[in-house]
Amino acid sequence: MGVTRQKHAKKIMGFYKNNFQFREPFQVLLDGTFCQAALRNKIQIREQLPGYLDGAAQLCTTRCVIKELESLGKALYGAKLIAQRFQVRNCSHHKNPVSGSACLLSMIEDGNPHHFFIATQDQDLSNKVKRKPGIPLLFIIQNTMVLDKPSPKSLAFVQKLQTNQLVPEHQKQSIVELKEKEGLVKQEGEKRRKRKRAGGPNPLSCLKKKKKKTQEGQEPSAEKKKRRKRKRNRVKAEALQSVQKNEGE
Repeated sequence: MGVTRQKHAKKIMGFYKNNFQFREPFQVLLDGTFCQAALRNKIQIREQLPGYLDGAAQLCTTRCVIKELESLGKALYGAKLIAQRFQVRNCSHHKNPVSGSACLLSMIEDGNPHHFFIATQDQDLSNKVKRKPGIPLLFIIQNTMVLDKPSPKSLAFVQKLQTNQLVPEHQKQSIVELKEKEGLVKQEGEKRRKRKRAGGPNPLSCLKKKKKKTQEGQEPSAEKKKRRKRKRNRVKAEALQSVQKNEGE
């Protein structure tokens, strides 16, 4: 395995791990065309794919894919044997099987909640997968497995996430559950309290205090001055009487 190809795969895996929460073991859905190409190019999928993805991988397919390979007869008998070795994931087509490509597309609906990779050689299926964000695509070229670069749809989705314009559904639910747990979600009918704003000083408190007057209408300070004057006059009168008394003697 080339060093450059391994670095390329590691960079792409980092993109899906960081932005779409892909974790080991990686779930890889394979169709009949991928199994046929691996057989023709002598690729050991189970042994080589985990090393290429740099992590444990669970290889799986669906009943519809196996039914499709069975219906194609001996030409794809080897591909059918390969597909039967993988885990069979339940699909919604138990009674009425559909084509392998249609079945795989149904498995990645609603935002690919199971974090599936799609491994296919079907160009039409690949184009439809690229129209959905967050779905890694695997194919075989020149006797090697290749992890396709993120589609423009995936890049645009991540750009919106980074600008807080879009939140994935699973994250929205997690946020709601966390708010409920912390008691931050308000009960229905609860009135929102009005926040008091800081205002300026009370204009009445800025007015000058008026001086209190006595019952006769005189100010307290004037009354005190009058009392002091009367006391001073009494002292002068007593001094004058004392002098006159001394002179008479």
